[in-house]
Amino acid sequence: MVATLPSRRDEAWRYSDIDAVAAAWPLPAPESIIVPAGGKLARAIVQDAGEIRQIELVLGKGAVASLHILNIGGAYGRIELAVTLHEGADFTLGAAQIGGGEQNLEIVTTVTHAEPGATSRQVVRSVLGGTATGTYLGKVAVARDAQQTDSEQDVKAMLLNRSATANAKPELEIFADDVKCAHGCAIGELDAMALYYLQSRGLPLGEAKKLMLQAFVAGVFDGAEDEARLQELALAKLGELV
Repeated sequence: MVATLPSRRDEAWRYSDIDAVAAAWPLPAPESIIVPAGGKLARAIVQDAGEIRQIELVLGKGAVASLHILNIGGAYGRIELAVTLHEGADFTLGAAQIGGGEQNLEIVTTVTHAEPGATSRQVVRSVLGGTATGTYLGKVAVARDAQQTDSEQDVKAMLLNRSATANAKPELEIFADDVKCAHGCAIGELDAMALYYLQSRGLPLGEAKKLMLQAFVAGVFDGAEDEARLQELALAKLGELV
């Protein structure tokens, strides 16, 4: 947990609503989750009330954990993850944040490969309309002895209005030399030709947009705990934007 009230000079809070953070200060202690050696964890998290959540997750040797996050609620909503992977552990994150109006939504992750042979996969999708701001800051840190690390980040954002803002910063910090690490980031708009095609087949504009956005976030919640509920909530929020 941050000891003092952060400011935008702090990298992890650069795009935050500092007034909202100040109103919630001091933040409660982070939620701590430990998955023991060989253990498994699957969890779904929905942020729909406008809150700041901090989670510390430690995976023991050979442990497997998957988190699925939907960040959609409140004027300001932030989910912060600090994940530590020990030898042979496997971590998967599938996350979507969907905002409109003047919402400011953030997902911030730090995944530390502390020991050899661990794997991590992060897939993050943002859909933003109005003057909303969506931010993903994701750091993968590979320790000096964490050889044979395999890590990947796949980050994409869709802007429905030119007044919306997407911030994305996937980051790698690697001190080992036998690793496989990759990250990709893209920010764009709905394909006008694809929209035209769908409309030419009889779909109203709003339904065409909703269908394309649904395809954009498809797969993020595959295999999630409470997958059907996550899909339903995401679809309902997308419907509000179009």
